[in-house]
Amino acid sequence: MNSIKERLLNGIVKENPTFVLMLGMCPTLAVTTSAINGLGMGLTTMVVLALSNVFISLLRNIIPDKVRIPAFIVIIASFVTVVELLLQGFIPFLYDALGIYIPLIVVNCIILGRAEAYAYKNPVIPSLFDGIGMGLGFSVALTCIGAVRELLGAGEIFGIHVMPESYVPVSIFIMAPGAFFVLALLTAIQNKVKINGEKKGRDMSKIQSGCGSDCMNCAESGCSHRLVDQKTESVKEENDKTKEDKNND
Repeated sequence: MNSIKERLLNGIVKENPTFVLMLGMCPTLAVTTSAINGLGMGLTTMVVLALSNVFISLLRNIIPDKVRIPAFIVIIASFVTVVELLLQGFIPFLYDALGIYIPLIVVNCIILGRAEAYAYKNPVIPSLFDGIGMGLGFSVALTCIGAVRELLGAGEIFGIHVMPESYVPVSIFIMAPGAFFVLALLTAIQNKVKINGEKKGRDMSKIQSGCGSDCMNCAESGCSHRLVDQKTESVKEENDKTKEDKNND
């Protein structure tokens, strides 16, 4: 469960933060007016996520459990500040485009979620690639959404005009409502592919699964599958005990 390939595949496909877990919706909907903006935000988040995971994993036996969330935020905020200054100094156009959403990476639920659910409970190398995998999944999702919005709303992709001259851009796609439309469309396409594959008997467990149901090796302490299984097992044990008491009587 902690192999490099599994961690990367998990973040990009099985538990894609945007299309599967539906996390980080604020930057997803706000900055994806173009493919380059989506890619820039995704890669920026990936760097912060990977580095934060590494440091939190290194310090997991030192950070007191009661103050782990404030400690996570301090570590994440430090890396966000470094990345923000680097963008401002070396990629100013991207810094201007992303604006306030760069410092808001500090409270991005994807980063805090992986810190709490994975990095705080696992070794450094798996945590590093878990961060990279989740960051790549986030980058792919934001780039796809940005590319579709830019294509339909401006007739361009990465600033390159690709639509014919007769094409009339649908400006709503580069406005706020367009983000919801495109996200819903891409998610619907993903669901359709999965449903069609399952009808044909194919193994579609790697698409929008969100959980492999491997509870023994699962690092997600609040996993719904685990909680349901525990509750079912508890009820079963209670029923067995009641039957045994009745038999003894």
